[in-house]
Formats: sequence, C-alpha cells, structure tokens
Amino acid sequence: MTTADEPIPSPCIRHCCLNEEDVCVGCFRSLPEVVGWANADNATRQMILNNTKSRRVAYHERYKHFLG
Repeated sequence: MTTADEPIPSPCIRHCCLNEEDVCVGCFRSLPEVVGWANADNATRQMILNNTKSRRVAYHERYKHFLG
C-alpha cells in the first residue's frame, strides 16, 4: 500500500514479451500502458493495475492447459 504522495510502483517483473495484442505477458500491461506509466498519476496507475488483473485472469483461463 502506498500513501497519497507515493507513486504506485510499476508491476514490471522483467519478463517482457508482447503477445499478438501488444500486451506484455510478464506484467499484462498494454504497450501504451507501459509507455505511459512514468507520467501516469496514481488514479491512472490503479486503473492500469485493474486492467492487468482482468487480462491475467483471461490469459490463464485461455492457456490453462499449457500452464498446468
């Protein structure tokens, strides 16, 4: 948890690889979200994190037979 003054840290896990939709399969941010992260305020960063959660769930559902 961060205070209002602290920026929300990047979800990057250094496993950067874009899928066919230009979404990183490491952190599940879209390319525009990755590029815009540094200039985003905390409200925007939280919205991005919410987007990554739903993308991660969809990815794991789609590839569950490969992921084990």
